[in-house]
Amino acid sequence: MNGLLTDLYELTMSAGFFAEARHDYMATFEASIRRLPRNRDWLVVAGIERAVDYLLNLSYTEEEIDYLRGLRQLRHAPPEFFHYLRDFRFTGDVDSVPEGTVLFAGEPVLSIRAPLIQAQIPETYLLSAITFESLIATKAARIADAAGSRSVLEFGTRRAHTPEAGTLGARAAYIGGCSGTSNTLAGFRYGIPVFGTAAHSWVMSFQDESEAFRSLQRLLGDQTVQLIDTYDAIEGARKTAQLGRPLWGVRLDSGDLLKLSLEVRQILNDAGLQEARIMASGDLDEHRIAALVSAGAPIDSFGVGTELATSADAPAMGMIYKIVELEEEGRLRYTAKNSEGKPSIPGAKQVWRAPDGDTVSLATETVASAVPLLQPLIRNGRRVGPVESIETMRCRATETRRNVSANHPVRRSAALESLVRKMQDHVTRLS
Repeated sequence: MNGLLTDLYELTMSAGFFAEARHDYMATFEASIRRLPRNRDWLVVAGIERAVDYLLNLSYTEEEIDYLRGLRQLRHAPPEFFHYLRDFRFTGDVDSVPEGTVLFAGEPVLSIRAPLIQAQIPETYLLSAITFESLIATKAARIADAAGSRSVLEFGTRRAHTPEAGTLGARAAYIGGCSGTSNTLAGFRYGIPVFGTAAHSWVMSFQDESEAFRSLQRLLGDQTVQLIDTYDAIEGARKTAQLGRPLWGVRLDSGDLLKLSLEVRQILNDAGLQEARIMASGDLDEHRIAALVSAGAPIDSFGVGTELATSADAPAMGMIYKIVELEEEGRLRYTAKNSEGKPSIPGAKQVWRAPDGDTVSLATETVASAVPLLQPLIRNGRRVGPVESIETMRCRATETRRNVSANHPVRRSAALESLVRKMQDHVTRLS
């Protein structure tokens, strides 16, 4: 895994740690949710597997090390630092909440305990990986909740910020609650159900719309979904009804989806095609879907692209990665920022979930009648425990959303609160 995929200051600090012989001090860093976007009450965690894969494969090639040697910012770095990078491997421990877990502001997502440089360098990659996939998974969960019993399909790769973002987003969307994706690479790579039949270009490539429908039916059989709004949605529905079976259903991609779906449903029913389904797409989000469901639109499935693949209404989030403990020559020191508006919380932590709320405690504490959310993933640089299936992650996200309300309280343990106050008093005395 490319060790250069990071911000330069991770490497300048690492060179400094090495020069000061501090690189082997054991440090604990935590990725946590400082604040959620203003229009989010909770977060579905995703991207953990990508973070683990990164840590287990993080290394530097000779070419990359030569590049770093040539940077003016590192011209005073000890030569031994570059030898250190040649043999660089992650040897630390990682605890994380499982993917699909619902978390709230103020809660840790992942904890790393490792030699200082090994814990510092991953900051950029880990924040990017976890934040992006978690935002998409959360958006998918909101859309799936709005759709209720109707399925939601992820259609967003063409609108994603990169093709790879589209593929990772499809994975996250499935964890969040989508039923499948149009992205075939995501289907191949992650075992996600894939969906899709034909676009408007298929219909327009034929001189006759009925012939386009007939040809697609010969190709796809009972998986046929006719896209009926290329010219006139109602006329397209009539032509589809005349062709009859085999037919999965039809798709509406424009217009007044409520009005059109009601008319199309009647046309299909009158033709004896009661089992044929109606799919709707076209700039949908959870709000438009909720309105269609509430109005009684006979839509069986929704395809969502742009709004989902970009988490359009919440494209960024205040996730942070901070050092919370440091062992210096056998002495444990708690660490925390006290910056205005950006404080961090000292001490390695655990999150405990109970029906009446969550408790964030010190990692050394236990909370009665509660379940610990942070679980071991890596020990001494090696993966521990089984790798979960994406279906398990998806089920966890769905089940947690059913059992955890948006106003689920998050409190700190008395011991953690005491440590926070002691650190604040210490900083006040120094200032």
